[in-house]
Amino acid sequence: MSSLNLDDFTDLIERPDGGTRRDAEARRERQVVPPGSLGRLDDLGEWLAAAQGSSPVRPVERPRVVLFAGDHGVAGLDVSARPAGSAAELVRQVLDGGRPVSVLARRLGVPVRVVDMALDCDPEAFPPDVVRHRVRRGSGRIDVEDALTIEEAEVAFLAGVAVADEEADSGTDLVVLGDVSVGGTTAAGVLVAALCGTDASVVTGRGGEAIDDLAWMRKCAAVRDALRRARPVLGEQLQLLATVGGADLAAMTGFLLQCAVRKLPVVLDGVVTAACALVGQRIAFRAPDWWLAGHRSGEPGQAKALDRMALEPLLDQGVRVGEGAGALLALPLVQAAAALAAELPERPEKAEKAGAAETVEAAEAVGAAGAAGTAGAADGRSGGLAAESPAE
Repeated sequence: MSSLNLDDFTDLIERPDGGTRRDAEARRERQVVPPGSLGRLDDLGEWLAAAQGSSPVRPVERPRVVLFAGDHGVAGLDVSARPAGSAAELVRQVLDGGRPVSVLARRLGVPVRVVDMALDCDPEAFPPDVVRHRVRRGSGRIDVEDALTIEEAEVAFLAGVAVADEEADSGTDLVVLGDVSVGGTTAAGVLVAALCGTDASVVTGRGGEAIDDLAWMRKCAAVRDALRRARPVLGEQLQLLATVGGADLAAMTGFLLQCAVRKLPVVLDGVVTAACALVGQRIAFRAPDWWLAGHRSGEPGQAKALDRMALEPLLDQGVRVGEGAGALLALPLVQAAAALAAELPERPEKAEKAGAAETVEAAEAVGAAGAAGTAGAADGRSGGLAAESPAE
């Protein structure tokens, strides 16, 4: 039995500063560009101001991509286009700069951090800073066995908490969160189906590298069988992650919750991060207020999870590659919203006052002219009567 009390997160997590958001909204009303004309950028800038507790909003200057990595035993059922146990190859390509997230991160000047939680390889294959949080080598085959022991799930969860603290303490002001895994979308589908009360076929997609129909049917069957194992432990989120999640998913859940505690905004990537966020919402209902959905990946499980959390994706480019690439594309949008909110000038106060004074003067002049006209008309009527009196 775990000694970790997840209920503490409910008390520790506050909502973004509502007063600051109102200040940001009032500032937006005073800016030279009419409110609403920038569409969702207005809401995004105001959300960021509330998350920072600062109006005007500060620029996002120290973002970071954080990727949690792991292999999943369920990949051995040929539910993925990549062979089981090959996530280490993807991690190597990320570190060597050959994956989409690496290219985008270079272009945007954003550092990438990879955290190995359960890669199926020798830990000496990667630098110590990558492997120092590793819990185990691979995760169990969730259709027939637990992904982790409850003790391993707790260690993984706390590792995610520790990574969040490290990022917050180092000055990171926004995190782009992703995963590097093989079989991870299957585990994510089980979590989403369990927490949303849906069937396997509703949440099962075709993954980053699209699988054929036969592989999709195998994946559906794996999700269905794992879902039977997940339902009895729905009330215990850590046990749920141990039963049908994995070390990387448990770590991401802890990371997301601790980022909310530390008031560090997070941009979610695809279905894996969305599934972890959904578990996080079950633990602490205010936590999703600190997260953005970076993009729509096309995975049905992601759509279901985001809908449950009322998170609307910022972009819809059909990016399914995972590893944080789609979410990283949304970073310039967030930075643009911050810049517009902070740098658009306000309408000159003197001009506003002068305009108001001119309006008042004009109204007074109209009133005076009206009064003069009324008086003249009255004099005319009285003069006519006086002129007629002698004739009588």
